[in-house]
Amino acid sequence: MLPGVYAPQEDTALLAEALAGEALRPGAAVLDVGTGSGALALAAARRGARVTAVDVSRRAVWTTRLNARLNRLPVRALRGNLFAPVHGRTFDLVLANPPYVPAPHAGRVPRGRSRAWDAGRDGRLVLDRLCREAPALLRPGGVLLVVHSTLSDPGRTLDLLRTAGLKAAVVRRRWIGFGPVVRRRRDWLRAHGLLGPAEEREELVVIRAERPV
Repeated sequence: MLPGVYAPQEDTALLAEALAGEALRPGAAVLDVGTGSGALALAAARRGARVTAVDVSRRAVWTTRLNARLNRLPVRALRGNLFAPVHGRTFDLVLANPPYVPAPHAGRVPRGRSRAWDAGRDGRLVLDRLCREAPALLRPGGVLLVVHSTLSDPGRTLDLLRTAGLKAAVVRRRWIGFGPVVRRRRDWLRAHGLLGPAEEREELVVIRAERPV
């Protein structure tokens, strides 16, 4: 993996568990947005899906292409901002591990490695856009799986997806210790009411949203 690429962590593992629980027919069209190292894209390709992986980071795209080649898996990796590289296409399954960590410097556009986690003061800089745009990419019966922290308001994610006409619910939960980014921001998160004074863990959730047939 190239330096600066987001390494698979607990959120990737939790989303991989949700992916494993999905029934994927051979040749199903899968999109992995914010692919990072390509771990989820490769997992879907191993099950016979036709996988497109997207990331805004050039290094992430190169890493995914390299990992796909090393594993002899047919993953198409594209560079671009969220869904721009797949405009006009639809999918049976969309996987998303977007940036979701609340950041104190809300007016600053994330750059470099921080693009993998910084998500505005409420953690929803990318999540809100994803919830607005993802439903149009789903075929009838298509599924969106998105992972994020409870720090970034899963209730809003559910509301936005349901408003868009999808059937949405939390299907996975896991408590984890703070990673290095949240540890550095612990005092700021507490001062803004996003963490309780004694909280030393955060909860991850996977939300599953399905477009009715």
